[in-house]
Amino acid sequence: MRWPSEEKARDHFRDLGRPRLLLVEEGVAPPISADVLEDWIRMPIDDIDLRARVDGLQLRVEAQRNDVPILDVDGVLRLGRGWVSLPPVEARLTGALLARIGAVVSRDALAQAGWPGGAPGRNALDVHVLRLRRRIDELGLKIRTVRSRGYLLEIVRPGAKTG
Repeated sequence: MRWPSEEKARDHFRDLGRPRLLLVEEGVAPPISADVLEDWIRMPIDDIDLRARVDGLQLRVEAQRNDVPILDVDGVLRLGRGWVSLPPVEARLTGALLARIGAVVSRDALAQAGWPGGAPGRNALDVHVLRLRRRIDELGLKIRTVRSRGYLLEIVRPGAKTG
């Protein structure tokens, strides 16, 4: 739908929980939205860019339906309607944990993922895992420590704060 000329239609579909791709008219500022079911692209539209936006929106729709966490290339972790922005090291750690969600990821594997150029000290990994735990808690994700083995990422209650 076109933005801003079809703003009422956008609001209607948002209220229904439907995905929306806004075609932003030239010279107009795009809307500010944190809704994972909404994206925008500026007109005139390039076919490749349009396909990328539609594909990205579809991935987010599927993730919301399946309650599967998705980490995008910008370091935004999404689960359901929630999202959190991750710094680069934590995004790389999350990527390694997501690749084996529900399974143990060794400390060595996490260190290699977080610091591809060379492993950090033990404390650096622990500090980043602690920060990551705090960030993803609001999405209903937990990182569990498996003693002497590594870490395990699990979905506890999607979209809900846990204690």
